[in-house]
Amino acid sequence: MFGAIAKAVFGSSNDRYVKSLDKVVKQIAAFEPTLEALSDDELVAQTAKFRHLLSEGTSLDDLLPEAFATVREAGKRVLGMRHFDVQMIGGIVHHRGEISEMRTGEGKTLVATLATYLNALEGKGVHVVTVNDYLARRDADWMGQIYRFLGLTVGVIVPNLTEEQRREAYWCDITYATNNELGFDYLRDNMKHERGQMVHRPFNFALIDEVDSILIDEARTPLIISGPTDDKSELYMQVDAVVKQLVPEDYEADEKQKSIVLTEDGVEKVERMFEAAGMLEGSNLYDIENTQVVHHLDQALKAIVMFKRDIDYIVKDEKVVIIDEFTGRMMDGRRWSNGLHQAVEAKEGVKIEPENQTMASITFQNYFRMYPKLAGMTGTAATEAPEFFDIYKMNVVTIPTNVPVQRIDEEDEFYKNTLDKFAAIAKLIRTKYDSGQPVLVGTVSIEKSELLSDFLQKEGVKHNVLNARFHEMEAHIVAQAGRLGAVTIATNMAGRGTDIQLGGNVEFRVEDELKDLAEGPERDSAVARIKAEVAEQKQQVLAAGGLCVIGTERHESRRIDNQLRGRSGRQGDPGLSKFYLCLEDDLLRIFGPDTLFAKMMNNNLADGEAIGSKWLSKAIETAQKKVEARNYDVRKQVVEYDDVMNDQRKVIYEQRADIMDADTVDDVVVDMRNDTVNAIVADACPAGSYPEHWDIEGLKARVQDVLALDLPIEDWLEEDGVDPELIEERLSALADAKMADKIAANDETVWRQVEKSVLLDRLDQHWKEHLATLDALRQVVFLRAYAQKTPINEYKQEAFGLFEKMLEAIREDVTRILTTSELQFSQPAEMDLPELPDFLTGHIDPFFTPEAGSEVSAIPVFGGGGAASAIIDAGVRPGEDPYADQNLNRNAPCPCGSGKKYKHCHGVAG
Repeated sequence: MFGAIAKAVFGSSNDRYVKSLDKVVKQIAAFEPTLEALSDDELVAQTAKFRHLLSEGTSLDDLLPEAFATVREAGKRVLGMRHFDVQMIGGIVHHRGEISEMRTGEGKTLVATLATYLNALEGKGVHVVTVNDYLARRDADWMGQIYRFLGLTVGVIVPNLTEEQRREAYWCDITYATNNELGFDYLRDNMKHERGQMVHRPFNFALIDEVDSILIDEARTPLIISGPTDDKSELYMQVDAVVKQLVPEDYEADEKQKSIVLTEDGVEKVERMFEAAGMLEGSNLYDIENTQVVHHLDQALKAIVMFKRDIDYIVKDEKVVIIDEFTGRMMDGRRWSNGLHQAVEAKEGVKIEPENQTMASITFQNYFRMYPKLAGMTGTAATEAPEFFDIYKMNVVTIPTNVPVQRIDEEDEFYKNTLDKFAAIAKLIRTKYDSGQPVLVGTVSIEKSELLSDFLQKEGVKHNVLNARFHEMEAHIVAQAGRLGAVTIATNMAGRGTDIQLGGNVEFRVEDELKDLAEGPERDSAVARIKAEVAEQKQQVLAAGGLCVIGTERHESRRIDNQLRGRSGRQGDPGLSKFYLCLEDDLLRIFGPDTLFAKMMNNNLADGEAIGSKWLSKAIETAQKKVEARNYDVRKQVVEYDDVMNDQRKVIYEQRADIMDADTVDDVVVDMRNDTVNAIVADACPAGSYPEHWDIEGLKARVQDVLALDLPIEDWLEEDGVDPELIEERLSALADAKMADKIAANDETVWRQVEKSVLLDRLDQHWKEHLATLDALRQVVFLRAYAQKTPINEYKQEAFGLFEKMLEAIREDVTRILTTSELQFSQPAEMDLPELPDFLTGHIDPFFTPEAGSEVSAIPVFGGGGAASAIIDAGVRPGEDPYADQNLNRNAPCPCGSGKKYKHCHGVAG
């Protein structure tokens, strides 16, 4: 009670913080008259002046008022847009590394120019992160006019750019890019073999648009770079045929946890069917020999029972395309992992692509935490403020609107079933349509949007449907959703990035209607006509009540509902919002207090009758909070597990960078050889044991295998005083002498390059295998909970041990290759840095399906300063290719059975 009184008298902590920024806003305003008097050239010279002040030790904070005022003046001259005072507050919040929550239509895109310009003055690069390629291009072109006017360079990162184009864009003062492109470029950079191939530069400052979508919604799904493995399409189809014969009584499904298990009867039924198909080893499904079959069975069950067509995915051009559950967009090129995508392909009867294996992965949490300064902006962040602070140490600041909000948010209406609900929605839309009031309807799936479309067709209402099927027309449909009488059905409105302007959007109408009309008087006349029509329609729409937003059901997250609501009432426009719910909605069905809802509504509601109640709305909000808390736990779990891998990833990536930057790595190679010798001797001659217990035969075999030395170690033991340390010294001396002879017999410059190449190659290969092992460990470590052990602690302990073993394996592998391989040199026609293959990129949910992997064999780089290339392989000689007449594919496995690609083995001669 006292807290409420204090808040009413003094304002909330957010209000007080925003009020404290008024002093800075006044300082900014004080520069405005002076800057207005400057010529364009003088205004442009401000950038050089600021950079000079920075070089003399002035801080960015000291420059902020004048720099912000400079951007405001440039915005007026270049775009005809002047930053409001509340937008200046947003800019200050961004510069301080915080998140600004600004309502839809308050001009977040323009706000971003303030902190972006100020931080770009240092020349260290600023990344402006968007949720899709369209927005990255649009904002780079649109806001880029201000930056370029003020003398800064602007780049944009979108798919299908060359490495050189990416490098050039990253080295601009300001770079616009999507979160996925940034993350994948970082991973690809750390798979390259030369520093000159890398495109990123050191991290500095990132400003994230739709920060809740990127750092919350997408944060539980790590980015994965992968490559194909063996083809198992026949097995998928066989398992799919069996699972499709099961009935609901044969399994138990838990929609909350997205899990499904067979009942005892179901297990017996499956065993009989697998036996008949000859797919079962022995009689028990869960024998260790049937592990792979059980795994595919689990994935097929998920695919058939849990994953729904037109909700979780669509089939387009005979391919299964994932639908983003938060934005409703198609995720072309993305695939579920661990065989789930292949199981869905088998279910739909389309071509089954091979599984993938992890080569590199990172979560958005750990990627964005690498930036020394991180800021964000969105229309909906307050409900997730604790998570932003816990994970990213970023505060959320709610920025007041420039004009008071006039939108009316009506109480929710509840119906018995979906058909009653949709019939009521269609009638309301018909009424609004007849009055000319534009309507935006939010649905949660393609299936629901198309069902509502059928209802509207029966009512005779013209409408547009915006979902994954019409992805390309997204911005154009959204932009015109505010026209007189427009009805738009949209599958999730998160991150659409286009304002809905009442009366319509002039720019998009000009682009759509006049694209074939050349510049001239006729086009100018047509543009003037469109502007007049839009202005007239805006007045009519305002008179009709502004944009009406209808939600067909509540989303799991309150933020998504708020994003939909926020489309109405921009910049003080009138508007209306209302949500319709029923007992069949997923949120109520899965998470709601079903018995209470069901009894009350089934017993007291007639068909087609609705009920509205603040108590019911409160119960729905409670259900949403439960789901949000559960999803937060999932994301925290992802962070906890990835933090373990992240520590190891930092070590490996730093090691790679040191190797690439070093002129030679001979000291590292010598240390590795000595450590390997010590390990070999320690294994055969354990400390504190008697000589008669030493494994001398095993020691000789390993010395022969790893060091290519055939030594009379038995004779050494007959000498007095021989102990393990003396054996280590002798082995190290002999191995060093052998390597010195090998180096002397070759060009030392080339040899040093060979050492560097082998080291990078082995590091990549073992890191890739280590990732696969950690994937498998994470999938099974949860079982340790049955033994009263904490899974995350068990994972940390096991992962550390595995990492130590990986480092030991790298040392031994590098030593073996360098001491046992033969070198043959051939003069290359032209020395080029090797290009990385076109890896698969994935962004999958490890808790829907454990994080996948993907991998293509790492390509070794063997070259020496343009002088010669070295081929390391036992028995393969340039010019000797016994398979030359077989017309083999260069990327196919070599027929010799080495496990390498043909072009890297016998095919190297070609």
